[in-house]
Amino acid sequence: MLLNLHVQNLALIDEIEVEFGDHLNILTGETGAGKSILLGSMNAALGNKISKDMIRPGADFALVELLFHVEQESVLERLQELDIDVVEGEVLLSRKIMNRRNICKINGSTATVAKLKEVAGLLIDIHSQNEHQSLLHKNNHLKILDEYSKEESGELMGRIGVLYKSYIADKKELEDKFEGNNQSKRELDFITYEIAEIENAHLVEGEDDLLERQYKKMVNARQIMENVSTIYSITGYDDRSSAGSQLGQALSELSSIERFDEDLEPLREQLETVEAVLNDFNRDLSGYMSSMEFDEEEFREVDDRLDLINGLKNKYGQTIEAIFEYLEELEEKKEHILHFEENKKALQKKIAATKKELQALCEQLSAIRKKNAKKLCKQMTKALEDLNFLDVVFTMEFGSTKDFTANGTDEAIFCISTNPGLPVRPLHEVASGGELSRIMLAIKSVLADVDQVDTLIFDEIDSGISGRTAQKVSEKMCVIAGSHQVIAITHLPQIAAMADNHYLIEKKVEGAVTRTEIVELDQQDSVMELARMLGGVEVTEAVEHSAKEMKELALQAKSYK
Repeated sequence: MLLNLHVQNLALIDEIEVEFGDHLNILTGETGAGKSILLGSMNAALGNKISKDMIRPGADFALVELLFHVEQESVLERLQELDIDVVEGEVLLSRKIMNRRNICKINGSTATVAKLKEVAGLLIDIHSQNEHQSLLHKNNHLKILDEYSKEESGELMGRIGVLYKSYIADKKELEDKFEGNNQSKRELDFITYEIAEIENAHLVEGEDDLLERQYKKMVNARQIMENVSTIYSITGYDDRSSAGSQLGQALSELSSIERFDEDLEPLREQLETVEAVLNDFNRDLSGYMSSMEFDEEEFREVDDRLDLINGLKNKYGQTIEAIFEYLEELEEKKEHILHFEENKKALQKKIAATKKELQALCEQLSAIRKKNAKKLCKQMTKALEDLNFLDVVFTMEFGSTKDFTANGTDEAIFCISTNPGLPVRPLHEVASGGELSRIMLAIKSVLADVDQVDTLIFDEIDSGISGRTAQKVSEKMCVIAGSHQVIAITHLPQIAAMADNHYLIEKKVEGAVTRTEIVELDQQDSVMELARMLGGVEVTEAVEHSAKEMKELALQAKSYK
């Protein structure tokens, strides 16, 4: 369940902290007080989109934190699979919104928005004011049924999804490679020619770089030899003015006077080292000059080999590695052509087998769905009757898709009749806005019995209802709150009266600053808030008495108190 909400610098909120309790938590307040901002902050912490314009003016960031306590073993196991370190059942979701980026964290560790959403989906379910409009889209009806029957059908749906992915991939391969693809002898001959051309070149990875260096050396051999010869002459011993000769003369002079001063010995040793290095350099340079001797035949071989390799590069790839990759593709094409009919029949056989297996699994899934649809519709009928649909008929009609889908072959739609004598018709054709909100509440109440999510949030689910129907809605929410934590934003006193924990959202103006604040109401303050909701601007003694009576009757109606 949700233990704590902390919001800082978000829109009109300077900083608020709310501790929620068990069962039914009700939030009320005047229109414009900031109830939607509070819900938006929760959505932000759960990974949903939020505008950077929501950062409070003058602040550098906005922060939202939600602290949960988890006890369900299945949820704890899933969190462990997601590498979430849970200590004493506590999970802290936080999101820091800044101008350039957002930072999401789970128990202090940075997380992606996607992971934040996945974890949030295990902990909380938010029903926004307009979510009931999703019931107008029949594609959502099958999703609701699958959510209801997931314990029985979940694994089967997973198998169908994997098999369907393979089925589609194989069909695409058949279409791309085999359908309408008449391979000719000419194409086979051309592929064979290209393979032979590449293979006959006997390419070696890296040889092009080596040949380029050799070619560059050979082309510039004359310039290299002239310069190297000059260097050899300058550093050698053939001329009295060369470095080697001069160095030898210096060493001789130094040796002749060394006997007069012992301090000259280390200098003489240094000079000998210099002469040895220069001598080694000259010897290596002489070896290099010898290696530069090559004939025209050798140059022509390097030139021809480079021309061959560059020609292959122009045709098959910019590098030798790319040419080898192209060769692999050619060999695959050749194999494909040589065994065209054989491969086509094998793929068709595989698709037929997959289709047969898919069909069997989809029939199993369909049977499970239809069985659970009867149970769901029976529970929905009871839930709708509790919500003041007195003569309701609620059913689910099935059809079939033209081909397989990742969710099987079923199409399903909710149908309803809310008045005696009227035929059952598709939900989207007959339900009004107020009826849709109650139907969604009925769905939530039924799914709550099979769902592991502990916390449910309802944002003004009372839209479009009043009177006795509002009372029925409050009683149904109270039933849900018996086994779940429920947080509800409402304008109706009938629902607010059921609160186990009542919070007031207020907008306060101090000078030029406007702030949204939230406070938990005690029993007396809760009664006064109910009186305000009942009486409007003026709260009379009679209105206050009515509010107190509503609160007492609500307490008597709670089965968990």
